[in-house]
Amino acid sequence: MPRPRRATRENLGYLLAKATQRWNELLHAEFAHEGYPEVRPSYGSVLLPLFEEDGLRMGELAARARLAKQTMTTLVRLAERDGLVRRERDVSDRRAFRIFLTARSIAFKPVAERVLARLETRVERRLSPAEREVLTTSLQEVMSL
Repeated sequence: MPRPRRATRENLGYLLAKATQRWNELLHAEFAHEGYPEVRPSYGSVLLPLFEEDGLRMGELAARARLAKQTMTTLVRLAERDGLVRRERDVSDRRAFRIFLTARSIAFKPVAERVLARLETRVERRLSPAEREVLTTSLQEVMSL
């Protein structure tokens, strides 16, 4: 089947956007079910890098999440408002901030891992291992455009 070149619902960009939208709907529903209704799927851009290394500077956090620093600043403010992160002045550069997980977000990490595992299992029921590998590799390639 040839790839559509026109603006239709079969357009690759549309499919990626709608797949992301559905994934985020599932994440939010699962997080709420697990007792974390305040955790927005977009907070993954803040929390996942901090789960890997807590106390990152704003610029480093933005780079790891592949977001503009201004966008990350907004997300951090929202996550801070919701009690998931805290900002502290960087002791080596008082102009900068480091972002730290709170007790609430630390407790959320195993929940996030369970939810992600459940959702990935749902994908694995629909795709063969080879298809899943191709999907993962393809998404990584698209991210690097």
